[in-house]
Amino acid sequence: MTIDHAPAPAGAGLSPEDLAELQLRHRKIRDAMAEQGLDVVLAYGPAWRRENIRYFTDVTPAGSAALVVFPAEGDPVAFSTRPSDLADFRAQGWVGEARRLDPANPAELGVVLKELAPRRIGIAHHELVPLVLMETIRAAAPGAEVGSATKLLDTARLVKSEWELARMRRSAVVCAAGWEAFVDVLEPGLPEYRIVAEVEARLKNLGAEDNFMLIASGRDEVRGMTPPGDRLLEAGDMVRTELTPKMDGYWLQICRSAVVGKADDGQRKSFDLFNEAVEAGISVVRPGITAHEVAMAENDVFRKYGYGEYCGSNYTRVRGHGHGLHLDETPIIEGNHTVLPENSVFIIHPNTYTPLAGYHVLGDPVRVTADGAEVLITTERKLFETGDVA
Repeated sequence: MTIDHAPAPAGAGLSPEDLAELQLRHRKIRDAMAEQGLDVVLAYGPAWRRENIRYFTDVTPAGSAALVVFPAEGDPVAFSTRPSDLADFRAQGWVGEARRLDPANPAELGVVLKELAPRRIGIAHHELVPLVLMETIRAAAPGAEVGSATKLLDTARLVKSEWELARMRRSAVVCAAGWEAFVDVLEPGLPEYRIVAEVEARLKNLGAEDNFMLIASGRDEVRGMTPPGDRLLEAGDMVRTELTPKMDGYWLQICRSAVVGKADDGQRKSFDLFNEAVEAGISVVRPGITAHEVAMAENDVFRKYGYGEYCGSNYTRVRGHGHGLHLDETPIIEGNHTVLPENSVFIIHPNTYTPLAGYHVLGDPVRVTADGAEVLITTERKLFETGDVA
C-alpha cells in the first residue's frame, strides 16, 4: 500500500456553510445505516452515475470509476481510477483520504475494508459493481453480508437542504437563459445542431458544468426527441426541447416548445391540453404525495379529452422525474408509489405524442413546500412563436 499524502480530517478547512452541509449528510446516512444495521456503505460510481460520489465529496470525478467508503464511525475515504481526481477530492476537503482505485488490482480498497472489519456492507449501485471489485470486497470482509444500499442513498438525496436548493436555484436562472438562447436563434433553414450549439455556448458562458439536451423539429409527424441532427427548420415547425443544465453539481430542467412563425390551431390546442395537464400535476403537489398520484393527475387530463392512450409506454416514458445530483431521479409515473416529501424537487412534464400536433414538450421543475409547490423557473409557460416569417 502506498500513501502519497497525509490525510486530513473530513471537513477541515471548509466554510461554516459547507461544513454544516457535510455534517447533515453524514447524520442522514448514519441514521439510515443504523436502521438497517449496516457497518459500511460503499458508494460506487461508474462513469455515467456519479451522483453518490458527488454527494459524499462535492466533486464530480473524471475517472472511469470512483468509489467512496463511508463507515458508521470515522471519516469517509474516496477512491478514483484517475490520479488527478485524488487532488480534487483532497482540495475540496469533504473526505478524510483519497486513494487510487486500480481497476486491475484494487488492493488499497481491500486494505481499508480489512481495517474496518464490517459485518454488514451496503453498496449503492450494487448492480453495477464489476466482478474484480466485488471479489476484492468479499475477500477483504470474509463472511460479511453484502447487499444493496442504492435505495438508502436515493432516499437520503431525495430531500434537499437549503444549501442544495440554493444551488438548484442557480441552475433555474441558467435554464431560463438557455431557453432564451433557444428561441432567439430559431429561423427557417437553421439546422438543429446549430440551435443546440447556441444554447450550449450561452450555458457554458454562465458557468454550467454540463447540459443534457434533446430536441425535435417538425409537425405532427414527430413522435419523440433525439440528439440534434442536421434537419433544417421550416416555417410552421414546432421545435421541442428538454434543456437540462448542471450548476455546482445540480441538474435542473426546463421543457418547452416553440413554433417557427405562428402556431396553427392544432399546435395551440395541443399546448392547451399539455398546459392543463402540467397545472393538474402541480395542483396536487404537497408533502406526502406520491409520484403515482402526480402522474395520475396529469394523465387524467388526457383521459378527459379522449387522449388517454397516449399516456402509455407506446408513446411516452414518464410524466416527470426527480432532480438533483442526477438528472433523472425518481420517475413520476403511475405505479411508482414513492412518497415525495417536503423539499424534494422534480419536474412535471407530460411530454408525449398526440395527433393534435405530434410530440409536445412542456414542463416545470417544482419544489414540494409545506403547503403545495414552488415552481423553480421563471420562464413563462406558453407556446412560444418567433413571429411572422416569409
